[in-house]
Amino acid sequence: MQKLYGTVVPMVTPLTENDEIDVESLKRLTDHCIDGGLQCLYPCGTTGEMMYLSAEERRLTAETVVRHAAGRVPVFVHVGAWNLKDTLELADHAVKIGADGIGVVTPAFYKLSDAAIEEYYVTIAKSIPEDFPMYLYGIPQNAVNDLSVDVCRAVSRRCPNVVGAKYSFPDMTRLQQLMTVRDGAFSVLVGPDHLFEAVVAVGGDGTVSGNAMCIPEHYAALWDALQKKDFVLATKLQRRTNILNAVMCENNNIAAYKVILKAEGVISTTRVRRPMENLTEEQERQLLQRMRELDYRVVPA
Repeated sequence: MQKLYGTVVPMVTPLTENDEIDVESLKRLTDHCIDGGLQCLYPCGTTGEMMYLSAEERRLTAETVVRHAAGRVPVFVHVGAWNLKDTLELADHAVKIGADGIGVVTPAFYKLSDAAIEEYYVTIAKSIPEDFPMYLYGIPQNAVNDLSVDVCRAVSRRCPNVVGAKYSFPDMTRLQQLMTVRDGAFSVLVGPDHLFEAVVAVGGDGTVSGNAMCIPEHYAALWDALQKKDFVLATKLQRRTNILNAVMCENNNIAAYKVILKAEGVISTTRVRRPMENLTEEQERQLLQRMRELDYRVVPA
């Protein structure tokens, strides 16, 4: 079964000034990520403002990305929603439109037991074809519920199509524990991309990085260095991305991504879905000025 690897891009969801899905910008963003040398696309995730989109908007977004990518890179659609019914419907939709797989965040808001989270994931995994891959997604700082190693072991044992996990909390111990699931065959990706090099060096499969949309050449070069096990160069590239990412993530990182992508002509507006906040005009000006002062397109050799 297909697995995620390298730099996986949790794409922003471009919006029009009328607060609708900007399909043409979404197509340009898809091309931008693929042409930038990034390995996989992941629409409708946290960076895509998933919980602020309707199910209909998420279906439109997923379908646009899958069809426009046209098999050039794998596309895994994030389908986790506020309730099980919507999650199941979005998972079924991802299968029908020809996505390569899905990701599912832990249930959010209400604190649940590991047993409840396990059954939630098993229900979803068994609702899709047994050869259709699914990733578990833990982001406890947002979702309240954590993704434990025990849950990953139990779900992957009961559902062979659960092939891995994206873990978005900077805990190297947990990440390495996840790598022992299914005797090391469980795919593990890190959300905090300052750990990209470290996670791959100890056996992980890559990172899920929103920052990569704005500086794709850096992530393409970093993945290439890691593939070649050139850790001297990889460390140099990792430190460079950390500096750039700190600037992008100083305020609302999703809003910052949209500012940079609009400045580059990739998307048409900087609009984010309310109640999320756009950057102020002064914040936008400072962001672009600082990125340009850092010569953010230059990749260390």
